[in-house]
Amino acid sequence: MVRVELTGDVAITHGQRLPLELKRALDAASTTIDGLDLFAVVAGPGSFTGLRVGIATIQGLAMAERKRVVALSAFEVLARAAMNPHRPIGVWIDAQRGEVFAALYAPEGRDALIEPVSAAPDAVLDSWEERADPNEITFVGDGAVHYRDAIATRAAHPSIVAVPPLAGLAGRIAAAEPARAILPHAIVPIYVRKSDAELARARREQPAR
Repeated sequence: MVRVELTGDVAITHGQRLPLELKRALDAASTTIDGLDLFAVVAGPGSFTGLRVGIATIQGLAMAERKRVVALSAFEVLARAAMNPHRPIGVWIDAQRGEVFAALYAPEGRDALIEPVSAAPDAVLDSWEERADPNEITFVGDGAVHYRDAIATRAAHPSIVAVPPLAGLAGRIAAAEPARAILPHAIVPIYVRKSDAELARARREQPAR
């Protein structure tokens, strides 16, 4: 059971709003940090800075309380939210720059049929053609909503699920599968693609022609 789930103001940076939002959630649930048995965190993909802030916050709390953390990918959480017994699930997360972070999941939302990539919507759909008909895929995620028109060029009646809040579902998954918990220092961010800084460094390091 989810006791409290808050959606933050995206106009304020993660680092600025997260501490107060955590306190608000604990107060609303009438509990304290030391009353928690297990932590959960969505480890990506997403904003590089936002991921680092969110993961570092959970790591700090879990270390202080000597508790473990279930680290989940946004792909898995969204796929679970859109579970359909008869249709594969296409998770599309807006990656900016005209791209989506995309992965194709089996109908139960647990097993990835096609591993995550970062690519333009048309390129993703092209690469999925041999595995699934877009008319038979349930799409979910802000990338699917943003690029609905691209999906509609391949699917006569696209099935696109509204983007759900992830916190409550991530908590439910963690509570149901506590054996997945790891020590906080073992959390690895899920980036899918390299950061702008890494790409710029790689360009600088290329030999001149």
